[in-house]
Amino acid sequence: MCGIWAVFGLNSNLYKHCGTTFTNITHRGPDAWRVEYDARVKNCCVGFHRLTIVDSTYGMQPMKLHRYPHSVLTCNGELYNCKRLGKQFGFEYETGSDVECIFHLYETQGIDTCVKNLDGVFAFCILDPTKKRVILARDPYGVRPLFRLCGSDGVLAVCSEAKGLMGIGDELNGAGWKLQPFPPGTFEEYELLEDGTVKLLRQVKYHSPGDKPSFQTLVPYDELSKSDTLKNIRELFTEACRKRLMADRRIGCLLSGGLDSSLVAALLVKLAKEANLPYKIQSFAIGMGDSPDIKAARLVADYIGTEHHEIIFTEQDIATVLDNVIYSLETADITTIRASIGMYLIAQYIKKNTDTTVVFSGEGADELAQGYIYFRDQPSPDAGHAESLRLLNDIYLYDGLRADRTMAAHSLELRVPFLDLQFTNYYLSLDKNVRSPQNGVEKHLLRSAFDGTDLLPHEILWRHKEAFSDGVTTVKKSLFTIIQEIVDRRIPDDSLSVADVKYPHCTPKTKESLYYREIFEKTFPKQAQELLPYFWMPKWINVSDPSARFISHYAADKDKK
Repeated sequence: MCGIWAVFGLNSNLYKHCGTTFTNITHRGPDAWRVEYDARVKNCCVGFHRLTIVDSTYGMQPMKLHRYPHSVLTCNGELYNCKRLGKQFGFEYETGSDVECIFHLYETQGIDTCVKNLDGVFAFCILDPTKKRVILARDPYGVRPLFRLCGSDGVLAVCSEAKGLMGIGDELNGAGWKLQPFPPGTFEEYELLEDGTVKLLRQVKYHSPGDKPSFQTLVPYDELSKSDTLKNIRELFTEACRKRLMADRRIGCLLSGGLDSSLVAALLVKLAKEANLPYKIQSFAIGMGDSPDIKAARLVADYIGTEHHEIIFTEQDIATVLDNVIYSLETADITTIRASIGMYLIAQYIKKNTDTTVVFSGEGADELAQGYIYFRDQPSPDAGHAESLRLLNDIYLYDGLRADRTMAAHSLELRVPFLDLQFTNYYLSLDKNVRSPQNGVEKHLLRSAFDGTDLLPHEILWRHKEAFSDGVTTVKKSLFTIIQEIVDRRIPDDSLSVADVKYPHCTPKTKESLYYREIFEKTFPKQAQELLPYFWMPKWINVSDPSARFISHYAADKDKK
């Protein structure tokens, strides 16, 4: 996890922004930073904040290679097939950095082939003065963030977070500009003009959720079982976890005691032993007192043998970090903010109290495997499949955003094996009927794949879905109830009376939502339409609050299978 930043065509105060907007993302890479300016490319600057994970000696960016001395690469990413690509194409690497393969692929194969051959997560910018090109690209699920600001006068600025671009928008002195998240699974090619401004030549969507990978997969498809689907699921997910062990820093995992994080944690411990990692895997759970998640995570940690940490938080902790969470997230979405508080506090603890830097987590499973409780209300398997694709297509705006920003705010790198490209392709290719909830049990297929393996305790493998608010607190007083009490003390009761006039897009309907929006607007004024296209809400049911506790059949029988 790192932070990238680049500006093209800004003819005033460029140096100032190297010391202001660029530093707004220092948290993404506190180990080293560099800004590069070359007078041969007018009005342009490229910057990088580094969190050292792989090749601590030679992996610094912006990257230049002796073989391609004029081009510059800056990338936030992990490419798990970098060594395999080197063998496949005969690349001679200069560094031990995994992202170097991007350089070689682009220079020898072109950008179209380059992005399709990358197995990993990434957001990158290539400046190619020789061909007068600027290239931007992002991984298929948007695991690594990227934002771009386009000015009507041809100015282009890119950054890992929106907060690193807002000041540049102010610099354009009234000229039209638009700040947007860069779409996942996409690359853009720009012509670099003489004054450093750019002209968009093409935007290409190279991968959509569920597409079959174009690269040579770690597990050849012809080696998968023709009849044993559950075995294939186990094998592909295990390999998705194994490839993500690539790191020179200590690896740990989040552990809520739910299915997703528990599967990841159990496989991580198993694979770490096989790889002879010289340390014990640390796991991290959060809750208020003996909340359901704390109890379940403790059970899993004892079973799989992690060095387990329990973070107990208070209502005052929530009040203290709430505004910082919204600033870090860059969204006013209700459910995203609620679910981020626990992750933010966990990340804060990890950074202050441990040497773990790479954190495995279970994000993506609910979208991929139909894990949200409302999937039980799907009108048909076709509708359930379509909803999975929609959620995966937008995950970078909600759960993916939450996972990245809460960890990155504390200089930690998140890894999410459920969003592995080969695993998601295979899982989404299976019979839609089998992937739907069975007998009121969500993610039944995924659970079944690991049933009988003794990887997890039976009661954890079949534990029903908890609303995050209930999992970290109690059913008697949920997290969102605590937040609402905090908000009630901060804004007056009549505040909502003008909300529809003040905020016509995604109009806040509650004081809680209004408070989130007000804090958001302080840093990102008038940006909600681009950064928050809609509020995340469950489908097929009539509720006004996104919390799962308002779904009629939320309190599932825990022992139901």
